[in-house]
Amino acid sequence: MTASYIGDPGAPRRAALQWSIFDMAKGPKKSGRSSTSESAAGDPRFAAVVGALAGKRDVTRESRQGFGSGALKVNGKIFAMMTPRAEFVVKIPRERVDELVNQGIGERFAPGPGRIMKEWLALEGYPERWTDLAKEAYQFVKGQR
Repeated sequence: MTASYIGDPGAPRRAALQWSIFDMAKGPKKSGRSSTSESAAGDPRFAAVVGALAGKRDVTRESRQGFGSGALKVNGKIFAMMTPRAEFVVKIPRERVDELVNQGIGERFAPGPGRIMKEWLALEGYPERWTDLAKEAYQFVKGQR
């Protein structure tokens, strides 16, 4: 299982693999080892975003390790996440990414050298905007089929 349902008490519970609403606020469980991705996913700024979206039945949180660990998903697709470099990343329409990049709010997300994602915005600052951007990303990704 790669994701757990947030706000769905009827979903199966596998404690070792799933996040509860309370675990999300605290961040990932400590495993005795520390990784950058674990600390990024457990960022208190991201915890506020998770808390704001936790009541949505179709929102899940990635529980696997590695890229996208701790990411928020809808319809099995990531719409908001933290990177190992502690960047907040959301998937929003290309025109909106362009607008926010031109305003200096964020940058186009580049998961690797030379690979720019046109519908993904990465922010290092502006945590006061994160929740609204995550809600915007949720609506955008939810509407994609």
